[in-house]
Amino acid sequence: MALTIKSFSGSDASPFFDDLARLRITVFRDFPYLYEGDADYERTYLSTYAKSQGSVFVLAIDDGKVVGASTGMPMAAETEEVKAPFLADGRDPSDYFYFGESVLLPVYRGRGIGVAFFEKREAQARRLGLPHTTFCAVERPTDHPRRPADYVPLNAFWEKRGYTHHPELRTHFVWRDLDDIGESPKPLSFWIRTL
Repeated sequence: MALTIKSFSGSDASPFFDDLARLRITVFRDFPYLYEGDADYERTYLSTYAKSQGSVFVLAIDDGKVVGASTGMPMAAETEEVKAPFLADGRDPSDYFYFGESVLLPVYRGRGIGVAFFEKREAQARRLGLPHTTFCAVERPTDHPRRPADYVPLNAFWEKRGYTHHPELRTHFVWRDLDDIGESPKPLSFWIRTL
């Protein structure tokens, strides 16, 4: 079988949740996320997207194996951590489609799959009549001890896709970093595109 990229709405993606959880834990271990994954958290996280009206799961599947995934849902259905910066800035969350993540195994990168993830989530936003798409990215200091010497942020890729960084829109998510004994808040800032 060839590599395919398919979109699923809501609970239609539930047969893939175990694969998705493993994929998220694997990819997010790398810098800049450094996420010490938790399968129970992953199941809860994925079920939130599955229950959301208008959500989308975009999966890259190679020979029956999920090798990449991205999610999105109307921001109005997102958590307070996601909505609060927009509300504080006078922006209506119901005007935005929020991208949860894009994760892809390293061997599959550079093949246009990341572009397809953006295109399919943007198509879902258009179907729902939402004028803006947005996502947030973690911010790590340039001197972080786990930052690889050859690390290149994805900013140029996002800008090429038409996204503008809005550092004034900031939030914090809590997770456990590799080698840490507990969870701690991590700063993230948002990127926005008007469709």
